Amino acid sequence: MDMIALRHICKSYGAHRVLDRTDLTIRQGEIYGLIGKNGAGKTTIFKVILGLTEYEEGRLTLAGGSSKQDLLANRRKIGFFIGRNFFGYLTAQENLTYYCRMKGIRKKGEVERVLALVGLQGVNGRYASFSMGMKQRLGIAGAMLGNPEILILDEPVNGLDPQGIADVRNLIVKLNAEFGTTVVISSHILGELEHTATRFGIMDHGQVLREITHEDLKVSNDKIQIRVSDQEKAKRLLADNGISILQEGSACKSLEDYYFELVGGNIHDELSQR
Repeated sequence: MDMIALRHICKSYGAHRVLDRTDLTIRQGEIYGLIGKNGAGKTTIFKVILGLTEYEEGRLTLAGGSSKQDLLANRRKIGFFIGRNFFGYLTAQENLTYYCRMKGIRKKGEVERVLALVGLQGVNGRYASFSMGMKQRLGIAGAMLGNPEILILDEPVNGLDPQGIADVRNLIVKLNAEFGTTVVISSHILGELEHTATRFGIMDHGQVLREITHEDLKVSNDKIQIRVSDQEKAKRLLADNGISILQEGSACKSLEDYYFELVGGNIHDELSQR
């Protein structure tokens, strides 16, 4: 089942078209990685899905429904983390209690449940004193309130150290595996996203250029890596010299390679802009 489907979605801000007949499909139970440069349209896609911005053309479907009533009802199945919107003078528990009231969540112990999932149980300091990693964790905890079927995370590992990135990755994989949560992530850390997501959408200039899986990364490369007993002789003429092959296997492109071959540029230019 397709949990989220965008078909020919167009969105402009003034004369600038941010989404240009954008197509995107996110299936139930997958971890979908949305990749693109700053300004490619990733956050605008999230805002369209959540109903935070209107679009001029196209069709949006959520959990099989596309009418206004269906979209309104099915958006209640979505938890999202787009920026941090917490009160600096409140604790983690107080902030989440506030958002439970805002969302109409009355389930006893819900705040404690999500704090435990992200490793913030028993943390009593004010939000303003939190580290970047703790703030990101609380953002994810807020998105998880009410146990949503779909989780949208916009740059959830931004600013984290390697341990914090690994913790968030493990949490996302756990939620997906244990609860069947459909997770949508945007990130510019392509190597990390490659280890987390099961399918990827590559964006550029307001369009999803291609949607691929890990298998596509394997079959898209026509190179073969060969380990031989004498590299110099192999360079001259491998077959004619009868050199034995010690190891042979298909080479796979990384997600990073695939992305930059598709949109152009290189990783150093991209990261230098951040």
